[in-house]
Amino acid sequence: MIETPGRIEPCFFEEHIPASLADLSVEIQREAAGLGQGLHPDSAVELADLVRVMNCYYSNLIEGHNTHPIDIERALAGDYSADPKKRDLQLEAKAHITVQKWIDDGGLEESPTAPASIIEIHRRFCELLPEDLLFVEDPQTHENIPVVPGQLRERYVEVGRHIAVSPGAVPRFLDRMHAAYARTGRIESILAAACAHHRLLWVHPFLDGNGRVARLMSYGMLRNSLDTRGLWSVARGLARQEADYKKHLEACDGDRRGDRDGRGTLSEAALASFTEFFLRISKSCPAFPGYQ
Repeated sequence: MIETPGRIEPCFFEEHIPASLADLSVEIQREAAGLGQGLHPDSAVELADLVRVMNCYYSNLIEGHNTHPIDIERALAGDYSADPKKRDLQLEAKAHITVQKWIDDGGLEESPTAPASIIEIHRRFCELLPEDLLFVEDPQTHENIPVVPGQLRERYVEVGRHIAVSPGAVPRFLDRMHAAYARTGRIESILAAACAHHRLLWVHPFLDGNGRVARLMSYGMLRNSLDTRGLWSVARGLARQEADYKKHLEACDGDRRGDRDGRGTLSEAALASFTEFFLRISKSCPAFPGYQ
């Protein structure tokens, strides 16, 4: 059976953007325009460094890795724990921060949703990980399978109740995603950061690291759309509402719920609900709030 990219539709809102989402986009754009105003350039750079640490800390929490900010700061200074597991998590945190700084410094040559960008984000993150974090366990055979930095998966995967597309179909679906989000204007691109976030997780292009890549990709999309200068991060809000975050993602995996739920294979209503959740979280996280 040939898996056509129609299985991932709708990637975006087909007929019209819900008014509530358009309003949220305008509000976020307005708030972002004033972000960092009055800050000395050196202070803005220091604040962006803090936001990267914050983003990493909360992204780690979503993955079940509680790496204390102090340990993250020590890792950035080259001071690693003697405990191998703690040291591995420090290296993981440092890898995340390094990749986000690369994005902040304009490292992405193409749009964050371009397949080459997605693969490069994964490659740069995973190649900095310790060997012990570059394996996944096959749930059936309990075999340890190596994760190759920047390599699209060559195995079938099941995430919860969702069976991801076949390995051979992954490039087609990534191309479809990029085509859908490359056409968006400035307001639409803010919404697209949420839509692409789920759709990338739905494709699940890598054996491991998909959640981090999706969050870094969405971070890059919002940074480009809002010109945040690295002072805006959504990871804190997602981590603090992790149960709702994962519930929304699971709902977006579901099929269309009837004739009034868009014209694609997947539910447009669920995508709209997740987008609103994601935007409200984004709206609440423009400033550096501390680790609370």
